[in-house]
Amino acid sequence: MYRMGGSVVYTLYGESHSEYIGGLLDGIPKGTEISIDTINTELALRKPSAGIGTPRTEPDDVEFISGMWDGKATGERIHYRIRNTNTDSSKYDIFNRTPRPGHADLPALVKSPDHRIKGGNQFSGRLTVSVVVAGSIARQFILQRGISVAAFTRSIGKIRDDEERTFEDAAQSKRFPTKAVTEDLDSLMRDEILKASAEEDSVGGIIECIADGLPIGLGGTWFDSLDAEIARAVFAIPACKAVEFGKGFGLAGMRGSESNDPYYYDDGIKLRTNNMGGVLGGMSDGAPMVFRAAFKPTPSIGKEQDTVDLENMEDAKVKVEGRHDPCIVPRAVIVVESMTCLVIADQIMRETS
Repeated sequence: MYRMGGSVVYTLYGESHSEYIGGLLDGIPKGTEISIDTINTELALRKPSAGIGTPRTEPDDVEFISGMWDGKATGERIHYRIRNTNTDSSKYDIFNRTPRPGHADLPALVKSPDHRIKGGNQFSGRLTVSVVVAGSIARQFILQRGISVAAFTRSIGKIRDDEERTFEDAAQSKRFPTKAVTEDLDSLMRDEILKASAEEDSVGGIIECIADGLPIGLGGTWFDSLDAEIARAVFAIPACKAVEFGKGFGLAGMRGSESNDPYYYDDGIKLRTNNMGGVLGGMSDGAPMVFRAAFKPTPSIGKEQDTVDLENMEDAKVKVEGRHDPCIVPRAVIVVESMTCLVIADQIMRETS
């Protein structure tokens, strides 16, 4: 089991080819309204899109075991699970001998001699189905407090959206399979994915997430800071390799007079710019919280790659066959949102409990 949070505590369990994937969610207040339809709508956003996603499909039917009654949280632990129905792992046996580059195979096999590769095991993106369920519950909780979260695809491969985008733009991205914000960008990003797929290769990309409605001062400091907790949660998503807030690495090339976000008053305290991404000292400064997460290309590709033979301890070749996403970015958008909602819900309950 894998755990995150202090007051709203989310526990993840299961593996990609186990009978069930599930989750435990503690700390959601009694009486919180929870729509199963909303959960199912968000789960559908994680499913692969025809042509640009894996042909592997799962029904992702959620069974709630405890903590919910008549559309509301009971105040007790919410326990749910999702059955895996597509679990043929026979094609993965060879990777116990010739580990796949870019996967967790090699470190897992060296660290745990009894480890046997079945899909991605506990390292698989399949487990994000549980994250989306927990995140949807957290989203419904924070939405009742005026806080909204939306993400979109900022780039895929060499195709990048360079325009300034708003929360409304991000929310509208769900209309398109790639989760881009416009039809033209969706078409370009789709072509980028299909081109890589035709070459038995894959591409990565960047997801931008925006949280709107955060009150000034929400968040902790140091190890409990809002941005540190967000980064920790988002880095836990398989394939995430970088996170930056606001202008991020661009701040290193700016002067303080350029990077500081000036305040002004207009029916409340507001900021003229948002270079810091809405977080100062680990707390919300009243501007929308904006961050980006970079996801590597899917490591399972049809091209032959160099590896090692762990039985003979010599160089070898490996080719990954089967059903894999040529790009996981579009499916990861809802997962980034879900992790963000979980952290915000936890931060709220830390300050109110």
